Amino acid sequence: MSLEKRKLGSQGLEVSAIGLGCMGMSQSYGPANETESIATLHRAIDLGCTFLDTAEVYGPYVNEELLGRALQGRRDEVILATKFGFRIENGKMVGTDRDSRPEHIRQAVEGSLRRLQTDRIDLLYQHRVDPAVPMEEVAGAVGDLVREGKVRFFGLSEAGAANIRRAHAIHPVSALQSEYSLWERNLEADIIPVLRELGIGLVPFAPLGRGFLTGEVKRAEEYPEGDFRRGDPRYQGENFDANVRAAEAVREMARSLGVKPGQAALAWLLHKGPDIVPIPGTKRVQYLEENVAAASILLDAARMSTLDDALAPGKVFGPRYNPTTLSMVDR
Repeated sequence: MSLEKRKLGSQGLEVSAIGLGCMGMSQSYGPANETESIATLHRAIDLGCTFLDTAEVYGPYVNEELLGRALQGRRDEVILATKFGFRIENGKMVGTDRDSRPEHIRQAVEGSLRRLQTDRIDLLYQHRVDPAVPMEEVAGAVGDLVREGKVRFFGLSEAGAANIRRAHAIHPVSALQSEYSLWERNLEADIIPVLRELGIGLVPFAPLGRGFLTGEVKRAEEYPEGDFRRGDPRYQGENFDANVRAAEAVREMARSLGVKPGQAALAWLLHKGPDIVPIPGTKRVQYLEENVAAASILLDAARMSTLDDALAPGKVFGPRYNPTTLSMVDR
């Protein structure tokens, strides 16, 4: 099978209906395995899963470098998305410091182009809103890069409604990347209506609840040091117990369909609208193939409603981030 295409925004960006989040190939989810990661990237292209998501800060830098090596001879088969916006010194993130000054955006893009071994970035996101730099300046700087041919389309990540509007008024925003899943519904009240009003696509990251919706999870303390889930409030203590119970609805739905729980969760997202393109992350071919297969699962209105209700806001326990990380979300 080959994935259908979906449009993000109204500027001409077309991507595979499911993308591939590449961060975990280099950080946050256990040790890296370059051979396995490159095999997964090549298999993704073969399956038509050609929307690849990375960022300069993943590693930092090493994830972009990995993609640059993996895509030799295949660059024109994919849509590459990367991100700028954090301060990186001596190869490390400087806490939560952000830097979206126009001159820094230009420097970041030149570095990304070099590491990705390409002459253009298909979709460039501001990784997090920088409160010290007016959004109009950010959008203007990216617009200049678009006119120069170094960037094709502009995106935002975890931006709030006001900043989405401010950016879009200066240079069209094609996509917002933000956490959205059965597990995390914070966009539904305010953000998704704005995106649809302005004709902006939505790219949900963590569409499987950082693994929770796959049904294969352990308590926070059972993950090794360096694994993101050790510090995830939803994996800890009583939150974990309550959330395992809440996720049972997804497992029940999957059993009734004869599919995996993660596939049911992805199918729910795809049915939420043709302007939504999830980017589940994996570094293993097996899970990639399962994720791609979710595009062929049909959910009727009754099943959608059952899932909507089972994991409605208030039925998932614990914040999605620790306070430091949550402070960078523009809501």
